[in-house]
Amino acid sequence: MGKTIAEINEKIKKGEAVVVTAEEMIDIVKEKGSETAAQDVDVVTTGTFGPMCSSGAYLNLGHTSPKFKFGGGRTTLNGIEVYTGLAAVDIYLGATALSEDDPKNKVYPGKFKYGGGHVIQDLVEGKDIELEATSYGTDCYPGKRLNNIINLNDINEAVLFNPRNLYQNYNVAVNLSDKVIYTYMGTLKPNLGNANYCSAGQLSPLLNDPYYRTIGIGTKIFLGGGVGFVSWWGTQHNPGVKRADNGTPLTPSGTAAVIGDLKRMSGEWLKGVSFLGYGATLSVGIGVPIPILDEDMAKFTGVSDEDISTSIVDYSKAYPEGISESVGRATYAELKSGKIIIKDKEVITAGISSYYKAKEIAEELKTWIKKGDFFLTEPVAQFPDAESGYKFKPMKMRKLKGGE
Repeated sequence: MGKTIAEINEKIKKGEAVVVTAEEMIDIVKEKGSETAAQDVDVVTTGTFGPMCSSGAYLNLGHTSPKFKFGGGRTTLNGIEVYTGLAAVDIYLGATALSEDDPKNKVYPGKFKYGGGHVIQDLVEGKDIELEATSYGTDCYPGKRLNNIINLNDINEAVLFNPRNLYQNYNVAVNLSDKVIYTYMGTLKPNLGNANYCSAGQLSPLLNDPYYRTIGIGTKIFLGGGVGFVSWWGTQHNPGVKRADNGTPLTPSGTAAVIGDLKRMSGEWLKGVSFLGYGATLSVGIGVPIPILDEDMAKFTGVSDEDISTSIVDYSKAYPEGISESVGRATYAELKSGKIIIKDKEVITAGISSYYKAKEIAEELKTWIKKGDFFLTEPVAQFPDAESGYKFKPMKMRKLKGGE
């Protein structure tokens, strides 16, 4: 007989809920079986911490005297340009935004020392930020130039809003060419010199709920050290890929959009990151509680690194040219061992996400729930799955005449 989220919340309220991390659930399912595990465990906590490019924050800067219209003008925070085309005093700061005078890859490989993700980290750490803005002026917003020092306490609303986080599995990146290449998966050495991956594997939220049964719109989560919510399925959500018998996708699949109050977050869980030769971004810490409603959910959350595999992709040719092919597969157990075999060659592996930090998030969320400080929410709508008829359609770029 199954459980409901309402029943689990009642147990949390009474201090009776059994809460374990996804790592702990593996042994419980192995020892007791999924049926008994489903009866004994109420909540499994998951976690992930790594670079998530489709992230950012929208800010309401409030009205100045005389009034100033940011919308339609140019605004920077610590030299990083923000998007102003929302309204008079609403702006959006993207994690990958750069300053106008950053040399980028003109000096190759570029260092990208400071970008939007670094500004977000500085904001949550309470640092002062230089605000510079110009506008065209109107009768109701006469100001044309603004220069000020602000911090998070000065901002009316500061909301982390990330259109695509929590990738459900991701490629292993390698380089088959004879030169070093610089990517969002890190620096890749020539001739299969290394292999980089980016997932918490057995702790990763969507790998523990592969068919999005409990993670949906309205799911309450740990976000950046504070509390957030899943606001929609993420961009590039692709549920229809091939899956293993345990439900885990064999290639990149589902994603989630998330939202939360930036003022309640921490620089420990939101960190600006620079990728040599590629750009800047933000590492985000997210933890999702998964209610064990029945035996199937116990099976899903009992998945281990040995049970999850992903595709190995050449980032020197196949990825940049949009060629759908791989050079092999590896399990996360193999990846985390430090080496894998590709084309009969032993290749060193490295994770660009942190399993250590992911485990800390899962433990922290577990503590919140056991103390009665965090309750589960019922999703108001489920993510599209393969059975819903939803299909991911990548945009086809048209070649411009005379272009390159």
